[in-house]
Amino acid sequence: MSGRLSTGIPVLDRELDGGIPPGSTVALCARPASQSELLLTEFTVSRPTLYLTTDRDEEAVSGRFRRAPGRRTPEVRYVPGDAPLEHARRLFRRLPGGSTLVIDSMNLLERQDSSRYRNFLHDLQQHVRGTDGLAVFHCLDGRSVPDRRDVTEHVADVVFQLRTEISGDRVENRLAVPKFRGGRALPETIKLELTESVSIDMSRDIA
Repeated sequence: MSGRLSTGIPVLDRELDGGIPPGSTVALCARPASQSELLLTEFTVSRPTLYLTTDRDEEAVSGRFRRAPGRRTPEVRYVPGDAPLEHARRLFRRLPGGSTLVIDSMNLLERQDSSRYRNFLHDLQQHVRGTDGLAVFHCLDGRSVPDRRDVTEHVADVVFQLRTEISGDRVENRLAVPKFRGGRALPETIKLELTESVSIDMSRDIA
């Protein structure tokens, strides 16, 4: 379908009929010990990106992009723990049309007051839809998942779930897309190879 926004992963774009509709919000849910940051990097490739980091300092995040060959470095801004929703709102409201917003991670924001958090998500969605942009929420599924994770997944237009399993001497990564407003959810998972970049794992499953 024409007009879709690329995920940065060609095979995934094909499975999603060309990518993600403009104006969408995407929740990428993954374990902290996974390589899910590589997927975030792919989202920044094709469009100007504002990368909000709530866990790491700006230089550490920018350095990761500078070390990736052929990658543009997005604008990286740190969101402090003091009034994070208000700080993040001021930043995303300056986003021009057709841009990508990445929030890494959402966990700090999800721990804020329930009513304020819902209003924040509503304002963000309105801005992204009005500018044909794309917002990607990095949601860490660790030992302490925020109470408002269900709200994030419910509000998001698309949900990606990255599952990392260790079996014997292999690390296996599978990406599921169980929710997709404006398109079709995928009936099967996609096996990914996450090393220094993202590629499709073509090895066959053995029953």
